[in-house]
Amino acid sequence: MTKDFSQTSREELVGRARDLIPVMRERAADTEKARKLLDETIKDFHDTGLMRMHQPKRVGGAETHFTTLLETCATIAEGCASSSWNLINLACHHWMLAMYPPRAQDDVWGISPDQLIGSSVVFPAGRAKKVKGGYELSGRWPFSSAIDCSDWLMLGGIVPDDGTPQGDWRVFLVPTSECEVIDTWHVMGLSGTGSKDVAGEGLFVPEHRTLSIHDVKGGPTPGGEVNPAPLYKIPMMGIFPYLLCPTALGNAQGAYNGFVETTKARIASYNASKIAEHQSMQIKVGKAGALADTAGLIFKSGYDEAMETAVAGKAPDLKRKLELRRDCAFGVGLCTEAIDTLFGASGGGGLYQRNPMERMFRDAHAIQAHIAFSFDVAGGAAGKYALGLGSDNPML
Repeated sequence: MTKDFSQTSREELVGRARDLIPVMRERAADTEKARKLLDETIKDFHDTGLMRMHQPKRVGGAETHFTTLLETCATIAEGCASSSWNLINLACHHWMLAMYPPRAQDDVWGISPDQLIGSSVVFPAGRAKKVKGGYELSGRWPFSSAIDCSDWLMLGGIVPDDGTPQGDWRVFLVPTSECEVIDTWHVMGLSGTGSKDVAGEGLFVPEHRTLSIHDVKGGPTPGGEVNPAPLYKIPMMGIFPYLLCPTALGNAQGAYNGFVETTKARIASYNASKIAEHQSMQIKVGKAGALADTAGLIFKSGYDEAMETAVAGKAPDLKRKLELRRDCAFGVGLCTEAIDTLFGASGGGGLYQRNPMERMFRDAHAIQAHIAFSFDVAGGAAGKYALGLGSDNPML
């Protein structure tokens, strides 16, 4: 029976996520081996309401403050980065669906508010053309996280003949059953996300199951008539990197906590001295902690600003969106540096697969590889705009 989480608070959700840390840690190796979200973890995320933290209250979701996503998913990542990454995707797609026309929301939540939605918003991977009643969509999309448990998919695509130079960039909502899932996900990090390829040819997508990015740049959306809360007026793509950064933060925090705890008892193999008493080790611990904490401050500031701006009935301008994306990418870089510092200080013991640090190191670099966290891209775009050269990003 579907639960009602409309009275569930932000604090309750964060507490439930915290209770799951040891469970996630225990399952992390099995999740990596399975290359997908474990069934028991899916059940836990459903039962706790974490899947529905940003789903509208009108369908039984918690509809909590935007920062809840950061707080809960960073907490889950302290135990398992892959599970956190998938939770982010599945939870934020409820948030995105609330921006679609009401009829599209009914198509999904009318079946069950627990329906799960995956995605690949790699827009150039999808080719679409306008047809009677909707669009015809074809393409092959990479990196569709949590696709194995998703009932629906949000797929990016470009309609080239709308009269604009770059075309109309849209997100198309399609049943997973209409697509081909291609198992390409054999990777060195974030293995448990199951981020496989998905393909479709000539998929008919009704007009109401599509969403132009022009309608989700901040402010009222097509779904606003039934979901008027400020949460659903936050610019979808303008703050996109912030949707994924919680995993980087929690992974770094989990690595730091584990390293500090184990290092207290470590003895040097070459002279039997206590590792914790080495000043060089103390400096590395201090540095890693500062890096992770600074990243956390950057992320929380961005989340809070996004929510406060929406509550005020405003939307960040292009300059601010570029700055926010720049800062988020920089923060993820700090998380990666924190893990690199700790991994480098782990000695030979850090190489063993039985040491969670080894997996966290690989996961950190897999997270860093996401285009949203490339500082060359995000920093360069912000710098280009600051120098008066404008922006060529149609999503913002």
